Amino acid sequence: MKQRIITGLIAGCFFLLLLWLGSYWFTGLIIGLAIVGYDEYLRMLQLRNNRTLYLFGLIGVLVISAPWDQWGITLAVPWDKLIWLLMLLFLTITVWTKNKVNLDQAALIFIGVVYLGFGFHYMIATRLLEPHGLFWTLLVLICLWSADSGAYFGGMLFGKHLLWPAISPKKTYEGALGGIILSVVVTLVFSYAKPELLSVKHALLLAVVIAIVGQLGDFIQSAYKRAKGIKDTGTLLPGHGGVLDRVDSWLIVFPFVHLLTLIPH
Repeated sequence: MKQRIITGLIAGCFFLLLLWLGSYWFTGLIIGLAIVGYDEYLRMLQLRNNRTLYLFGLIGVLVISAPWDQWGITLAVPWDKLIWLLMLLFLTITVWTKNKVNLDQAALIFIGVVYLGFGFHYMIATRLLEPHGLFWTLLVLICLWSADSGAYFGGMLFGKHLLWPAISPKKTYEGALGGIILSVVVTLVFSYAKPELLSVKHALLLAVVIAIVGQLGDFIQSAYKRAKGIKDTGTLLPGHGGVLDRVDSWLIVFPFVHLLTLIPH
C-alpha cells in the first residue's frame, strides 16, 4: 500500500505538471504513453516478438495518435482512407509472411492500433484545444476519477446487485450509480466556475456520458485481461500496473465525447 501511494503521488504530480504545461510537453508525454501502452498490448497478446507486426503496428499507433493538424501538417489521405490502408497493410502482411502472421494476429494488431491510436490522439487533441484545452481536459479526467471513486465507495457502502460478474466480479449497480452521481457533482462545479463554457444542461449530459462510457472502457479492459488470465497489463507503475491499467477508461471516453461533439473541436 505504501509503495502504491508513493508511486501514485509521484506519477500524478508529474502528469499534472505536464498537463498544465501543455503544448509539446503534454503531447510528448502522451506519445510516450502510447508507445508503452502498445508494447503492453502486444506483450499481453504474446505477439511482441513478431518484429514485422510490432513495427508496422507501432507506426500505425504513432501516425494516428500524433496531432498533425496542430503541427500544421496535412495528411496525404483523410482518416477513413488511412484506416482502410492500415487494414490492407495488415492483410497484406499475412500474404507476405505466407501465413506465419495469420489473420487472427493481424486482426488483433489492427484493433489495437485503432483502439490505442485514436484513444491517445483525442487526449492530445483535447489539451490542444484553444484557448480552453486545459479546462476541458481536466473536466474529463476529474469526471473519470470521480466516477471511479463514486463507484468504489458506492459499491462498498451500498453494493448488493452485481453488474457484470462474469467480467468484473466486484462491480455493482449501486456502485455504477454512485459513479454517475459523483460525476454529475463534478461537472456542476465546473459549470458554476465557467458557465460561459459549460451550461448546466450540457454538464449533466457530459457527466452521465463520461461515467457510463468510462465504466464501459473499464469493462473492455477487464474482459480482455480476464481472457488472457492476467491481472495487470504491465509493471511500469509499481502497485498500479501498467499504462493500459491506468488509462483504460480514458481510451474510450476521450474519442467518444469528441464523436458526440460534447466538447469543442
